[in-house]
Amino acid sequence: MLEGTRRGLGIDLHAAHRIYRHALYGMSLPLTNPSREDPSRMNIVVLVKYIPNPDSTPQIGPDFRLKREGVEGGLDPGDEHGVEAALQLAEKTGGEVTVVTMGPEPAIAAVRRALSMGAHKGLQVTDDSLKGADVLVTARVLAAAIRRSPFDLVVAGVESTDGYTGTLPMTVAELLGIPSATFARHLELDDGALKLERQTEMGYDVVESSLPALVTLTAGANEPRYPTLKGIMQAKQKPMETLSVADLGLSPAEVASTQEVLGIEAVPAKGGGEILEDPSEAPTRIVEFLKKAKVI
Repeated sequence: MLEGTRRGLGIDLHAAHRIYRHALYGMSLPLTNPSREDPSRMNIVVLVKYIPNPDSTPQIGPDFRLKREGVEGGLDPGDEHGVEAALQLAEKTGGEVTVVTMGPEPAIAAVRRALSMGAHKGLQVTDDSLKGADVLVTARVLAAAIRRSPFDLVVAGVESTDGYTGTLPMTVAELLGIPSATFARHLELDDGALKLERQTEMGYDVVESSLPALVTLTAGANEPRYPTLKGIMQAKQKPMETLSVADLGLSPAEVASTQEVLGIEAVPAKGGGEILEDPSEAPTRIVEFLKKAKVI
């Protein structure tokens, strides 16, 4: 999946993605987006996830998966940066922010949190057939939910706090047929195009893309706002839609996971360090230690 190109190369991400898909599939798949009533208003979708409290000890169910029901949880802290970025863009363009999630009934709490921050609408996909869904199934469901309405931009966190796969956003972008620009530390619109600073080990790259597109935000991109009491009360009145797999038109085969967790093991406890009383032994002992670790 094409993530981005440096601005100096002068390549449009949207056009490059068409070329990529033609080379991969042997045909140019249309980058479809339902017609918009008002082109001047920006429609932004934010992907959010409900996770068990990251500060507590995770509970594992009999299926070796993280328990998500009957435990304390809420909106993934990493997703708050995506919500904040979307709200800032919507405020500048007079647009609208829709929050989308997939998960069991308690996952609505993540959507409510985003609505209390200022998002306009919420959508939750919940279905018993999605329990234990892998990343590909989750991406199919989210893409199908997003595709139901016009959108200009999809915003997501870099990775979830409870899963850490870091592959879901790009998979959603591929299924939607749009380019993805990842690890953004700054995001803005420039003459109708998406412009961002992509975090790298050496600093950052300036990346541009035409819309529609998907972008992932790092934790340093912004400082998420806190919901106000007024925002919390208004969130209860905002439009909230709940859909099933059947509502999305997905077949049982499309939501059947191909991955299975066979077991888990506790991380071995670390042993105590070695203390050398005689400083003269230190150089020799350090070299032996590094050789054993195959560092040297």
